[in-house]
Amino acid sequence: MRFSRQLITVEEALHRLLERLGKQEKEEVHIGEAYGCRLAEDVHATADLPHFDRSPLDGFAVRAVDTASAAPHQPVRLKVVEKIGAGDVPEVALTEGCASRIMTGAMLPPGADAVIMFEQTEQPAALSQEVGVKRALPPGENVSRRGEETKKGAVIAHAGEQVNAGTLAILATFGYSRVPVVRKPRVGLLSTGRELLDVDQPLSPGKIRNSNAWMLSALIAEAGGIPLFFPSLPDELAMAKQSLAEHLQAADVLVTSGGVSVGDYDVMAALTDEPEAELLFNRIAMRPGSPTTGLLLHGKPIIALSGNPGACFLGFELFVRPALAKLSGARQVQLRTVKARLAVSYTKPCPYPRYLRGRLAEEGGVLYARPDFNEKAGNVGTIKDSECFIVIPAGGGGKQAGELVEVLTHMAPSWRR
Repeated sequence: MRFSRQLITVEEALHRLLERLGKQEKEEVHIGEAYGCRLAEDVHATADLPHFDRSPLDGFAVRAVDTASAAPHQPVRLKVVEKIGAGDVPEVALTEGCASRIMTGAMLPPGADAVIMFEQTEQPAALSQEVGVKRALPPGENVSRRGEETKKGAVIAHAGEQVNAGTLAILATFGYSRVPVVRKPRVGLLSTGRELLDVDQPLSPGKIRNSNAWMLSALIAEAGGIPLFFPSLPDELAMAKQSLAEHLQAADVLVTSGGVSVGDYDVMAALTDEPEAELLFNRIAMRPGSPTTGLLLHGKPIIALSGNPGACFLGFELFVRPALAKLSGARQVQLRTVKARLAVSYTKPCPYPRYLRGRLAEEGGVLYARPDFNEKAGNVGTIKDSECFIVIPAGGGGKQAGELVEVLTHMAPSWRR
């Protein structure tokens, strides 16, 4: 398996991975801890919204029939019988020729069927016993009726939705102090390679600091997982297998970087030949990151990414992010691309689809994608500026400026932030 690898497409590799993943179990968390989680089940309205007839603006609650003859030059004069603020319960029902001064969000008094805004009355700032209405209103104008937004029992958020600020608002509206969510996947992070140093260690000849682990930990948290740092894997296969088995007891999935090629010390590649491992893929038609590997060990997934930072970054977006979405119960986990015009020509041929880091720009209503051309997989300097991956198809002479290309976005473009 290590030296005779089956080449498959990105789409097939992702399919093989996702079909072996299930959804994490449900748990209930306090609403203050629900942000970023995915809902484990549909959530329903516990009451009508609004749960009483109310005014959507500041003005006067009236009976529409009393305003039928109102005009700017001939206001209809109504007796003001009450002032109603938000949170008040009206005490006086409106009868013929009466109005109530009412504030935004306040409950409509019995008998009222319309609200005239202050600006359409005479001397709106005056707290007088009478108001001059300068416009005729039809029944129902400026009135929010009970249940007009949401009826009790209606689904207000669906299973698989990620809880965002708006979700929290609607959950709080209906009294959900405890929220049913899918437990966030625990993602064990391991690096391979005797050349790696911790971030606080001084450089020495032949050594590099481990940047991938910190990059991956941020990406995992961003994707809704909980990163768990584990010690680097030993290069000796038997010891590596033991370490992986121990780590899998604490994690739902392991993500490794490095050790996926065919070198003498590439322990993750060697692991694919072991009887305990069920290989899903270990050679993908993509540049960079072709040796990216997926396997199951003791029934749990391991996604082994390239040690080169750029290839590691790409491998996360193509495989780890969708895997975490599937584990978290997302309804849509397949890769989705948009179309953009290539801002500059890219003519380097490649036997596999090439994923170029780049940025997006909108010019004259057209979306353009511009590669950063720092495409060596080991280059880390421009990863922080990357907004997308521009897909250059395999073979041929690349793509010319102005041609349409597929773009896989992974960050909001700078012009939208």
